[in-house]
Amino acid sequence: MSRLTLAVGPRDHIQGNPDATLTLVEYGDYQCPHCGRAYPIVKAVQKHFGRKLRFVFRNFPLNQAHPNAEAAAEAAEAAGAQGRFWEMHDMLFENQAALSVDDLVVYATNVGLDVKKFAAELEGRKFLPRVKEDFSSGARSGVNGTPTF
Repeated sequence: MSRLTLAVGPRDHIQGNPDATLTLVEYGDYQCPHCGRAYPIVKAVQKHFGRKLRFVFRNFPLNQAHPNAEAAAEAAEAAGAQGRFWEMHDMLFENQAALSVDDLVVYATNVGLDVKKFAAELEGRKFLPRVKEDFSSGARSGVNGTPTF
């Protein structure tokens, strides 16, 4: 069994009770069909455990298999910078078949982002280092596919 090499901390996107006794960390890819199938299961687990669980999502885009995954991860991070990570996270998983840059801009509008800022950050790849940091931490922890919990 592998160990998490980067502890959960303030850099993470955490949903649920930050002081929960249980932590579930997912390394995921927004374009991965297996992650898409896991998405409603994670939601059900969160509902079941309630305040006992904190959920953390980290990016692990598999670019060779999923050409839009990295841009989608960057979009989620850009949304996070505007306080809407989880709204974008859900939007991306609920629309896995449509993850072009044009689609991402539509989703930014739908979740209430400053779209001009969002589009500029996507174009400038502002959040690529963050996505790569998540990916590297996953690889160091033994992640080699998605989803990995």
